Amino acid sequence: MTREQVETEMAQYRTIFTVVRLLDAAQVGGEESVNSFCSCYSYWGKNTPCRNCISRQVLEDHRQRTKLEYMGSEVFQVTAVYREVDGVPCVMELIQKLDGETLIDPENGERLIDSIASYHTKLYHDALTDSYNRLYFEDALKDKTDPAGVAVLDQDDFKLINDTYGHQAGDIALRTCVDVVRACIRKSDVLIRYGGDEFLLVLPGIERAAFLAKLDRIREQLHTASVPGYSRLQLSASIGGVITQPGETVEQAVSRADKLMYQAKNRKNMVVTEDNARDGALSAAGRESQTRQSILIVDDSEMNRAILAEILGSDYNILEAANGRECLAMLEQYDTGIALILLDIVMPVMDGFAVLSEMNRSHWIEDIPVIMISSEDADTVVRRAYELGVSDYVSRPFDAGVVYRRVFNTIKLYAKQRRLASLVTSQIKEKEKNTKMMISILSEVVEFRNGESGQHVLHIGTLTQRLLERLTQKTDRYDLPPETQELIVMASALHDIGKVAIDDKILNKPGRLTPEEFDLMKTHTVVGANMLDHLGRYKNEALVKTAHDICRWHHERWDGRGYPDGLAGDEIPISAQIVSMADVYDALVSKRVYKAAYSPDTAVQMILHGDCGQFNPLLLECLVEIQDVLKAEIVGRENESELAAAETSAEGSRPLPTMPR
Repeated sequence: MTREQVETEMAQYRTIFTVVRLLDAAQVGGEESVNSFCSCYSYWGKNTPCRNCISRQVLEDHRQRTKLEYMGSEVFQVTAVYREVDGVPCVMELIQKLDGETLIDPENGERLIDSIASYHTKLYHDALTDSYNRLYFEDALKDKTDPAGVAVLDQDDFKLINDTYGHQAGDIALRTCVDVVRACIRKSDVLIRYGGDEFLLVLPGIERAAFLAKLDRIREQLHTASVPGYSRLQLSASIGGVITQPGETVEQAVSRADKLMYQAKNRKNMVVTEDNARDGALSAAGRESQTRQSILIVDDSEMNRAILAEILGSDYNILEAANGRECLAMLEQYDTGIALILLDIVMPVMDGFAVLSEMNRSHWIEDIPVIMISSEDADTVVRRAYELGVSDYVSRPFDAGVVYRRVFNTIKLYAKQRRLASLVTSQIKEKEKNTKMMISILSEVVEFRNGESGQHVLHIGTLTQRLLERLTQKTDRYDLPPETQELIVMASALHDIGKVAIDDKILNKPGRLTPEEFDLMKTHTVVGANMLDHLGRYKNEALVKTAHDICRWHHERWDGRGYPDGLAGDEIPISAQIVSMADVYDALVSKRVYKAAYSPDTAVQMILHGDCGQFNPLLLECLVEIQDVLKAEIVGRENESELAAAETSAEGSRPLPTMPR
């Protein structure tokens, strides 16, 4: 960044943080002397070095870090962010002074603790499965060298489940998988969602025999588990496991376990460990075959299959199919365990074009390259094959050198593309993580002042996502591609950011607001939108524009009786409509300073009856259809009796709320 750019960024942060300052490496200093920390310690009034100087750590590893700094009765939230300014390494410190008066009394002290715990949970837990996430592995586990069993678990056929039953079924399958694994492990064991359908298990101090038995038990229990609502689904997993070696990090052990998992994936529903090979469970030839890539030859001519197998068999595993139907059966069984397909076009039962069409429909063609093998060299045939996604064409009679080189090059090219895609995806995820983290910090500040549960923002995101999923399944009336849905979910965290301008006495008033107080409360919609409008060059970014719409209009109503602009019907952006319903639902089922909590069933009925305003009829249908999912995800079955009791005790003593503040 240039000096001008960083000054602009700092000016924006100063609207939020108490102090924003930029330190170069010399100002941050080292550990040798207190004097080298003069700029830091003169600010904090210290005369001894920090044991945990996050600015020095950020200079070393270029990662963003946050901590709480205590000075007497005052508490500061300090965030250190790495920046290179005109090529010079620097650290930007964002310091937020937390109001001491709100922290001294026990109630607010507990609120702060709850807020911090909630932030830690959101930072290190996967929202879908509530297992630890990849960031937790990176921050807390990967460099550990303590003895442990390490296993990589990949859910089989997850893509097929999503494509066949939908993403909701895929989500439930993942949660079922996590429930099964948790039932098989100890409290001291760690379960991490490592990728989309890939999980990591770290079992500290476990004996080898117990480790192997546990992995087998997980595999068996998972294969017999039932997925709620999808009785035909049968789950299975491919598992690779190792025991860490002396001095080996968990990250290094994961790399070894990952390779074994891919061996297991050649068969599916299988556990592969180093002991399988050591105990002779796999023959030498079998072990070698599992480390080699597999090629599927699809040709109705046995002679042609034999020739190609002879050309390629010394370096690849060879699978064979005599027609297209057998080919698809092989794809169902091995999936991406197949590195490449050599496909004839003219075959009985099902020809090559039908296979290519099915591979396109099921998206296999995106992951598994196909080389066409045929004596049909007419331009129309070859052109159609390329249009359906084949990577290359080999004509008969076969030239052994040409066949081998084209197969080798195609597999190598696809491997490079996958590595490149993985790298780009990793970079995008890192940027998304930083964006979500900053949004989370801002929303936590708002919720802490508002006296609401630290879970409120998390709940709003989950509710918004579930409503979006159901709405897009029901209708294509709104333009809501996946990337737009993701933006809406992320922006929903900022829906109440305008409340930073509302007096605490109004925000946390236990009783009903006076008309004058309510008028002031309503201004948070316009204040929030105006804050986002003043972000300069960022105000036209899709995320900011989406957040603006939500901030300004999430209190509008379908009948035009909302605020601030009295919009009606689909004049209200669909993003604001969805977040509005999510906000109302969570306000009803949560305890607030001005109301007791209501049960999920009562909350839905209140919304349907118009007790909390008027909503889009389509969204009301969506709410009814997903209310059981929301009850499980947002409230939890274990809380239902407590909510019902609270609701009963509240009846008659306080009128029903008409809307959240």
